[in-house]
Amino acid sequence: MQITLETKPYATLETGALVSYVFEDANPIQGTLAEIDKSVNNLLSKLSAGAEFTGKPLEMTLIHAPAGLKATRLLLVGAGKRDKFDVATLRKIAGAALRYLKSRSVKQLAFLVRENDLNEDSAQAIAEGVITADFETDKYKSDKKNDKSIDSVVIAGYSDKDKSAGEKGLNRGRIIAEAQNFARDLVNEPSNKLTPKILAEKAEAMAKESGLAVDILDEKRIADLKMGALLSVAQGGPEPPRMIVVTYTPATPPKPGAPVIGLVGKAVTFDTGGISIKPADGMEKMKYDMAGGATMLGVMRALAELKPNVKVICVVPSTENMPGGKAQKPGDIQTAMSGKTIEVLNTDAEGRLILADGVHYAKQLGATHLVDAATLTGAIVVALANINVGVFGGSDQSWTDKLLASAKAVGEKMWQMPMDDEYREFIKGSFADIQNIGSGKGGGSITGAWFIREFAGDTPWIHLDIAGTAWNDDAKPWLAKGPTGVALRTLVNLVMSY
Repeated sequence: MQITLETKPYATLETGALVSYVFEDANPIQGTLAEIDKSVNNLLSKLSAGAEFTGKPLEMTLIHAPAGLKATRLLLVGAGKRDKFDVATLRKIAGAALRYLKSRSVKQLAFLVRENDLNEDSAQAIAEGVITADFETDKYKSDKKNDKSIDSVVIAGYSDKDKSAGEKGLNRGRIIAEAQNFARDLVNEPSNKLTPKILAEKAEAMAKESGLAVDILDEKRIADLKMGALLSVAQGGPEPPRMIVVTYTPATPPKPGAPVIGLVGKAVTFDTGGISIKPADGMEKMKYDMAGGATMLGVMRALAELKPNVKVICVVPSTENMPGGKAQKPGDIQTAMSGKTIEVLNTDAEGRLILADGVHYAKQLGATHLVDAATLTGAIVVALANINVGVFGGSDQSWTDKLLASAKAVGEKMWQMPMDDEYREFIKGSFADIQNIGSGKGGGSITGAWFIREFAGDTPWIHLDIAGTAWNDDAKPWLAKGPTGVALRTLVNLVMSY
């Protein structure tokens, strides 16, 4: 799909549909819409008077053969209240419009930005919205939805004076959205098509194509480095683990003492739960248990093009969690790379085990500030449903505040969870240094985060539990059913803030 920015008058654009948005106000026909209303012989005013045109969020009003416009159709999308309008709303509007028109076999559309929104951020949001909306999860279907495809999108409304800012935003939006779709495509792969070895190969190919340094640790190197926590999860199945390391180094060397950001992502390419096996209902979705790792790889893909002035090290431990004859058993004691011993009380709490070695290794490689992302716990779904990402901070609240500010800036919903010292007692081991689940007193997402924090130590660290937000069980008007690529935009914004 081609996306361009056009400064020609919107009325002269020959396209399958001209799209814009309307606010839920007492008088929705204002500004640019008043101009369009005049062109179409006051049709919008008539629709508004008849309560067919209210501006309620994502309400669609489609007009065929609009008089005075070269476009074949005019689509107006409800934007809700103006005082609640932001880039996240605009992104959803653009995505919903694309999916609405795509389902009607429209091939080209022009998105008209309203008079008060002609800036860089708007162009970025529209580009992100249409590109992520165009992604379908029908790769293995014979009858593909993508046979109905949008060939081109034009962003309109900008003048020659605004054009530079608009094109800058469009380009950045394209880079981020394509990286998000790259991550979503990885998450959508079934486990027989995406083993740890294949994930490593795809990560290596992406890194080389993007000009990033890459190092893939096989099972021998993992064993040599004494990554006992990662190996313990991998021992239950025939597929060997991999530790994927992708590094971005800015062209201008950072000053001595400059921060080095470490991004660590859980990548369990299929999680049966091991000996503590999961129920059959819904287990097929456990192919998405590598969404944290896919997100971090997608972030690196975007950073390679956006070129921030900070070094970033991405570490992705990858394995399957299988209940084979050699699988670890409840009660086993494992030794992590850091030397800390772990009592494994539940083999389905495996993500924190592989992250233990991933976080420690990132520190060894020089990371001074850490963020990990993982589909870690069902408990976070109980706490926050599928609305907010759970955010858990370490000893440096300023680092957590910086991430939360990035989430707000890009419109991703995240909520900080408590990390009081009392929760640390829940993972105090009886026969080892720590145990991999809490002592049965609740707070499952918090104890999971505390477990990882043990390996971050005093390093500024954030844990993102994306178990409830990394997968859509049902399609949204602006996004297909399946993987979401959640947290990627936040993390890109966080890194770019340097």
